[in-house]
Amino acid sequence: MSIIFNGQFGLERETLRVDQYNHLAQTPHPFPDDPNITRDFCENQVEIITPVCHSIPEMMQSLSDLHQRTVQKLHEMGEHLWLYSNPPYISSESEIPVARFDGEQAFKHHYRLKLQRRYGKKLMLYSGIHFNFSFQEDVLQKIPDRNAFYLKLYKYLSSYSWLLVMLTAASPLYDQSLDADGQKGIVRSPFASMRNSIRGYWNQFIPELNYTDLQSYADSIQNYINKGILFSASELYLPIRMKPPGENSLENLVNHGIDHIELRMFDLNPFEPLGIAEQDLVFAYLLILWLSSLPDFDFHADLQIEAVKHHQATACYDLSQITIQHQPAKQAAVSVLDQMTDYFSDDPEKRNIIHLQKLKLIGA
Repeated sequence: MSIIFNGQFGLERETLRVDQYNHLAQTPHPFPDDPNITRDFCENQVEIITPVCHSIPEMMQSLSDLHQRTVQKLHEMGEHLWLYSNPPYISSESEIPVARFDGEQAFKHHYRLKLQRRYGKKLMLYSGIHFNFSFQEDVLQKIPDRNAFYLKLYKYLSSYSWLLVMLTAASPLYDQSLDADGQKGIVRSPFASMRNSIRGYWNQFIPELNYTDLQSYADSIQNYINKGILFSASELYLPIRMKPPGENSLENLVNHGIDHIELRMFDLNPFEPLGIAEQDLVFAYLLILWLSSLPDFDFHADLQIEAVKHHQATACYDLSQITIQHQPAKQAAVSVLDQMTDYFSDDPEKRNIIHLQKLKLIGA
């Protein structure tokens, strides 16, 4: 793939470990000292984290290398990776041991215990792909206010996250044990992506934030923390995140600025060996480039609520009754893809990537 990349890329892939019977593995996390193969909420949820890469092909190669290391170790243990975003059969929450972190990392364990009490363990098993992106320093140096630039991009990505859900949703089936202990059997849900739907991992309210500037944004999140509505900024479960360099804290964000943006909506694709198709990530990159070229706008509270509702709505399996921007959802998606095609009119390869996504909506 010869598309020119101008940025830095990283991927986080969450996947559950299961035994030979496809039950959640009950062994401790097998990579205790590997920063690139860690765990997320629970001991049996592996999180593969690539280093920062300078292109999507380089990132996918890194993911492949880490994947091979993971599956080889699990094979030796009689385990394998679960291929789906929705969890397998769960007999009870006792099969979901909260991730154990000790020493200086003990706070991570205690934080997960708080999440368990607020949301329950089962909800935390949804797994997916997080795609991290930043522009290169030489590009950012040409921008007068990089934080304002990233804030604008964040607002647009939040407004258009529904498109990525529609194009990459891959988890319509689930085991009924997710509904209640004692139930079992695979059924098809009304959702093409349960984790992105109203049944997914969301806060118990829709956050309304202030995007005037970075300080105002951080203060509006801190306000929810001060009221006890959020434990920390990490509990802000929106499909897009802005992150600082180093520790992910509001203080660090304000002091050091926005380092990168994280897209969190990608389902694990069971038909892809690495859980995600490279062309889907390239399309997300092109969407970022197009959105970054658009003028700024006021992302007021009504638009923020609308963005979340559109995101959840397009996670439905049947889109025939879903409207986006006062038109049928698929028609709205095609309209966006047409605008992107016009923007990249002088680049046949980029246009082809967009066309492949369009075929998902209109067929060959």
